[in-house]
Amino acid sequence: MGDSPKKPNAGNKKKKKRGGSKKKMTVEQSIAYKRVSEWVFLDQSSMAANSSATDDDFAVVGNHCKFTEKLVFELHSHSICSDGFLSPSKLVERAHQNGVKVLSLTDHDTMAGIPEALDAARRFGIKIIPGVEISTMYHPRGESGSEEPVHILAYYSSCGPTRSEEVEKFLANIRDGRYLRAKNMISKLNKLKFPLKWEQVAKIAGKGVAPGRLHVARAMVEEGYVENLKQAFARYLYDGGPAYSTGSEPLAEEAVQFICETGGVAVLAHPWALKNPVAIVRRLKDAGLHGIEVYRSDGRLAVYSDIADAYDLIKLGGSDFHGRVGQNESNLGSVSLPVLAVHEFLTAARPIWCGAIRCILENYAEDPSQSKLEQIMKFGKTRRVLKGWSLVKSNGDLIDLWLSSWLTSEERQDSSFDATKLKLSRIPINKEGIQAITADK
Repeated sequence: MGDSPKKPNAGNKKKKKRGGSKKKMTVEQSIAYKRVSEWVFLDQSSMAANSSATDDDFAVVGNHCKFTEKLVFELHSHSICSDGFLSPSKLVERAHQNGVKVLSLTDHDTMAGIPEALDAARRFGIKIIPGVEISTMYHPRGESGSEEPVHILAYYSSCGPTRSEEVEKFLANIRDGRYLRAKNMISKLNKLKFPLKWEQVAKIAGKGVAPGRLHVARAMVEEGYVENLKQAFARYLYDGGPAYSTGSEPLAEEAVQFICETGGVAVLAHPWALKNPVAIVRRLKDAGLHGIEVYRSDGRLAVYSDIADAYDLIKLGGSDFHGRVGQNESNLGSVSLPVLAVHEFLTAARPIWCGAIRCILENYAEDPSQSKLEQIMKFGKTRRVLKGWSLVKSNGDLIDLWLSSWLTSEERQDSSFDATKLKLSRIPINKEGIQAITADK
């Protein structure tokens, strides 16, 4: 046979699968997956979890689908109600097309798009977390560093924030400042020999929408002053830039405290955009900050993950999707959040949200007015409430229907809800009022 090399035995050679084999879930991941799935599918008439899921993502099988599908969380997105390009319903539709199962609409300084998003979500089987991205300012107070804008994400329960009227006033004040800020930016651009007009920016923003830097940047592109949005920001509108201006933003720590006081979870948005993230995180942690964005579409950023560890913060992330046509931005659902990260988020958020739901229901029990009922149903409309209305014969039935849509079975067993349920059961049911609110549009 000589010294010629022997051919390998094809029958004995183990072929490696392309892309490698998928890792099986650990026991910890499996438990987390089961708990998160129960919460995600509260509003589904039936749900069966795929116990043999083998990826670090979620996979769920329901009676509405014939195959295993990943369960994707998208926790940072924008619509035309602030500086996005899509309506809330179109945003939900896009999310559905991208496989998103849990979406948080986090428009800048407004929650106006949440009801529309909820209506669309019922059609596509998506769960909505009512959210908002609040514009704030950080002041060093003698510490090293400079003043800079900070954005805080607030995530609320299915019933929205407690003290909803106060939240709206808080956000409205910031939006009023955005009008002044946009006008100041236009004035600065005029001095830089760019004859941009307020009417152009207001038209782009749309009726009733507080204009932001993105709207000014779009006007600059339309007028040919810059080639694209990136150039507008890089040359003129960046933080501290020649056309940059502030509005009436609250202090970052005050916003965090306010979110906590109104039943929300406070998370620091895009810390990589900050000049002094450690000092800001330290200050906000003392104010009650719950988490920090760590994950992006390009993966987990180690430096911010380390900061989260150092200050015991939840690690989250989202695409920050705006729907910019032809622009380089992350798509909806492109951020891969590990099952353990989502479980940690919900473990922290659920007790807060349960407390908020109880507070809202107790306020209604004390004053069962139509306006308070409308506030509950504004964010709390679910498919189960809509489909199950014909079965409601008493206030007790309605309460059970509500709670079964908002709370897990374990949460409903909490004795703290017993007194609230008792109070609500004594209130005469207002069928006409509820039917008017829950009627399909």
